[in-house]
Amino acid sequence: MPSSKKSKSLVKKLFKQADVEIDGTRPWDIRVINDALYDRMIQSKNLGLGEAYMDGWWECDTIDKLVHRLLGARVDRSVSGNIAYIMPYISARLFNRQTKTRSREVADRHYDLDNDLFFTFLDMHYQYSCAYFNGTDDLNQAQERKLELICRKLDLQEGDRVLDIGCGWGGLARYMAEHYGVSVTAINISKNQIDYAREYCRGYPVEVRYQDYRDIGEQYDKVVSVGMFEHVGYKNYPVFMKTVERILADDGLFLLHTIGGNISGINTDVWIEKYIFPNGMLPSIAQISSAVEGLFVIEDWHNMGPHYDRTLMAWNRNFQENWHRLNGRYDLTFKRMWEYYLLSCAGAFRARHIQLWQILFSKCGRVQPLCRF
Repeated sequence: MPSSKKSKSLVKKLFKQADVEIDGTRPWDIRVINDALYDRMIQSKNLGLGEAYMDGWWECDTIDKLVHRLLGARVDRSVSGNIAYIMPYISARLFNRQTKTRSREVADRHYDLDNDLFFTFLDMHYQYSCAYFNGTDDLNQAQERKLELICRKLDLQEGDRVLDIGCGWGGLARYMAEHYGVSVTAINISKNQIDYAREYCRGYPVEVRYQDYRDIGEQYDKVVSVGMFEHVGYKNYPVFMKTVERILADDGLFLLHTIGGNISGINTDVWIEKYIFPNGMLPSIAQISSAVEGLFVIEDWHNMGPHYDRTLMAWNRNFQENWHRLNGRYDLTFKRMWEYYLLSCAGAFRARHIQLWQILFSKCGRVQPLCRF
């Protein structure tokens, strides 16, 4: 059913503000296949835009550039959306969506997907987080430089006991043990990742556990968490930080690597929430600083957001080149969902709509670390 003239006119007006044309010829212009797109966008905003792409209702040569322009022009703030759009916000306000039980949902629906899916686009260290393109354009080198940067910030010393909260497939844990002579306890709640990490780290002083961060008991010299804090939820930030403070040695260091938002919210983008990371949310500077007040000294706050744009673009190139390895296991709708995920996130980072932070903490009273990085 075609959209109303009012919806079509409004969408065209909003797109014009972002220098995007309907059925234009530039790489970031969109080609409308189904005219019902306009009503869908007005009713469900970016949720409708993403779902319509999955359904083949529109095409664009460079989704990253399209999203960059839309977010840069703040088009997302110009339409209110319907009740389905705001339900995730209401749920996040009323309920703790990241309890021990609920936190398993993101593992079941995302991280426990076939490892082959992720390995079609990740680097040799299996890093599903922002790389560090410092003096290189190569994803493998950039991810290794990220790992090295983390180790230097933590001032790892041979014999240190390190806790890796949310260890993924074990890449960081193995790197720290192999290159710095530390022992690592790596915890995760994704069964697929744990099984792989145990094999990948075999022969190194790395113990991989199925464990929630709230259940940690031992003490550690250094603590690191990369790409996991986005699943903690604002209701649990104080518990997370108090747990780390309790288990960290008095002269220890804690490094948090997380995507962050420019404003304080309580839920994430509704399309990402529905299709990619259920129950996720991005912390703000205010939310993080409030959670650590009285617990830690902030030694360094490093914004690496532009590097995530490059990381996501590299992941999408790899995904497209290796899709043939997955063909038959996933349908075209899934492929469009995944590429929309990677490219729309790249556009969001490019628009400075979201950030990537590495934050280094020490316990109150500790001598300031040298910060040789």
